Amino acid sequence: MIDNTWVPLVDYRRNGVPEVTVHGAVAWFKGKKPYHSYGGNVLCYGRSMMKPVQIKVIAKELDPHLSWESKAVSIASHNAEPIHIEAVRDILKPSEYGLLQTPHSLPLMQFGKQLRRPRRWYHSCSGKHAAILRACAINHWARIGYTLPQHPFHQVYVAKVREILGADLQSSVFAKDGCGLPTLAMTVNELAALFADLAVRKDEDWIWEAMIRHPDHIGGFNRLDSTILKSCGGRVIAKEGADGLLGLSILHPDYPEGLGVVIKMSHGWDPRATWYVARWVLGVLGFELRNPYPLERQKAFIVEEIIPPDLRKNMSDVKPWDDWDPDQDRWFYNPDSYVKGWQDGSDSQLY
Repeated sequence: MIDNTWVPLVDYRRNGVPEVTVHGAVAWFKGKKPYHSYGGNVLCYGRSMMKPVQIKVIAKELDPHLSWESKAVSIASHNAEPIHIEAVRDILKPSEYGLLQTPHSLPLMQFGKQLRRPRRWYHSCSGKHAAILRACAINHWARIGYTLPQHPFHQVYVAKVREILGADLQSSVFAKDGCGLPTLAMTVNELAALFADLAVRKDEDWIWEAMIRHPDHIGGFNRLDSTILKSCGGRVIAKEGADGLLGLSILHPDYPEGLGVVIKMSHGWDPRATWYVARWVLGVLGFELRNPYPLERQKAFIVEEIIPPDLRKNMSDVKPWDDWDPDQDRWFYNPDSYVKGWQDGSDSQLY
C-alpha cells in the first residue's frame, strides 16, 4: 500500500534549539524482503537514481565498445567537468553527436566565472543518452524517438524492473524526466528492493566495477555519491537522483542476500541533509563517511528511527561532529552575571 507520509529525518539545531527540520522517508531492503521503513512507503519517481538499473539492460551490448571511463559516465549525473565531457564524447561517433536529445544546459555544479553557453553535453544525463544511442545502433533499434516511452529501450527497462521486483508495480505512471527521458513512479520500498538486487547481481555485468573504478565520473567534485564510492572500499555503490533521492547498494557479511537503502527528501535535492542521513546509515554498518562541510553555528541531529532497531546500538560508534567543527553556537557563560556591570560601567573588561 502506498503511504505518502513524510517524517522528520534531521534537525539543524542552534544551541540545542531546532531551527530547520528536514522531512523525508527511508527504506531498507534485505534481498526481496522489507527490513526497515521510516516515513511511509511514499510514491515518487526514481529519476536519475535508477541509472544503474537502466544501463544494466544494455550493459552486455555496450561492454566491448566502451572504455571504463565511458561506462562510468553512462551511469552518471555528472558535473560536466572536462573528464565527464571527454568520456561522453567517446561513446558516440562525431557524425552521431547531433542525435543527442538532452536539453541545452549549463554544468550542474559550476565553478568560477562562467563564460560558456548552454550545450547538450553539459547536461548531467548526457552520458546515459549517449549510451542509449550507442545501444540502439548495436541492437538495430530506431534512434529517432529514443526518448519516448514506447521505444524498445524503455520497454526492456520496465520489463527488467518487473523481473527484479517479481510482482506488479504498484504504479504504472510514467512522466517526462528533466532530461526528456521517461521516469517511472515507484514506492521507496520498490526502489530499495532494486538497489538490494544490484548487490546480488554485481558480477553479472560491469555496472558495479565501473562505478568503483571511476567514482569521480559518477558525480564529480564533492558530490555525495562520488564521495561514498571512494569511502567504502568497493563495498557500496551510491547514486543520487533528483529530486532528493539517494540509493545505496551495500555488500555486507551480515546481509548475504544484498542490502539496499533508499533515502528520499520531501522537499527535493538537498545534498547536505542527505549526506548527514547517509553518514549514519553507513556508519552503523561499519563504513566511515566524512561529514559534509560544517553548518554555520548549527549542528545536525539525526532521528534514530531512521536506523533499524537491531542496528541502533551501533549509533554510539558514529561521531556526530568532527573535531574541527567549531563549537560556536553558544556563549560559555551566563550573560545575566554581566548585565549589572554592563549597565553601570563597573565591568572594566568592556573597555
